[in-house]
Amino acid sequence: MYFLTSFFLLIIVLVSVGFFTLLERKVLSYIQVRKGPNKVGYLGLLQPFSDGLKLFMKEMIFPLNSNYLIYYLCPALSLLLSLFIWCLFPYYINCLNFTFGFIFFLCCSCLGVYGLIICGWSSNSVYSMLGCLRSVSQAISYEVSISLILFMYFFLLNSYNLVDYCYFQCDVWFLFFSFPLFFCWLSCCMAETNRSPFDFSEGESELVSGFNIEYGSGGFAFLFISEYSSIIFICMFTVLVFLGGDFYSFFFYLKVIFLCFFFIWVRGSLPRYRYDKLMYLAWKSYLPISLNYLFFFFLIKIMIFYHFFL
Repeated sequence: MYFLTSFFLLIIVLVSVGFFTLLERKVLSYIQVRKGPNKVGYLGLLQPFSDGLKLFMKEMIFPLNSNYLIYYLCPALSLLLSLFIWCLFPYYINCLNFTFGFIFFLCCSCLGVYGLIICGWSSNSVYSMLGCLRSVSQAISYEVSISLILFMYFFLLNSYNLVDYCYFQCDVWFLFFSFPLFFCWLSCCMAETNRSPFDFSEGESELVSGFNIEYGSGGFAFLFISEYSSIIFICMFTVLVFLGGDFYSFFFYLKVIFLCFFFIWVRGSLPRYRYDKLMYLAWKSYLPISLNYLFFFFLIKIMIFYHFFL
């Protein structure tokens, strides 16, 4: 039963990645006052399948001076890591009770950086190497704040299990008493998934697609799917932690779709920041806010302890 549900979840994630790209192209086109994909299928609904088929049928080429084996295996590693994290998805009837879900999420999100590093290094290109160096420093900067924010909620609930977050938010969402922290979390997630305005590892204007410049056909498709499945998972994770986490209701999935739309909305609205501004934001804005909120959560914990046990 566990393998059957995992396979079903995998198929759903891959299909949702395809339609997420269609949603992105449609929303960006309406933001820029033009038509999006509307030729392939009814209202362009078959466009993601057409693009995927075209990518996988193209010839796979490799640079002459690249590390051949690592260059080929790296996109598959990135895809495996981004799909592996989906086993944290909280089923209504849990096939596998994930007690240490938070720790697993942090481990997988930290490992995702290695895919970018190896892709950039094995291509043996100056642009890709610059893109991978940027992504490493960016990921290290923002993962500190992400880990601190998640640690606060563990400190409050004494649980790493994602299912518990649904029970604790029955009366009030965590969003309402940690509102500034929610926006810090959202921007950290955009930096973590290399989305605009923090897409420095791809930087099309100066790095010409960045770390994945040498990849085409299947390799590029794997990297593309891994990035977009990570975005959808981050949206789902945000709803679980901040927006009620009622994963057994239809409203939960509407909130996930709205957050996916928010990622696209930000991409269509904001320009890319300067790289030094990004580092300043991570270390001198988000880190102090996270540490101050840690004391706030510590105070709440003391009040709860005092109320129930004394």
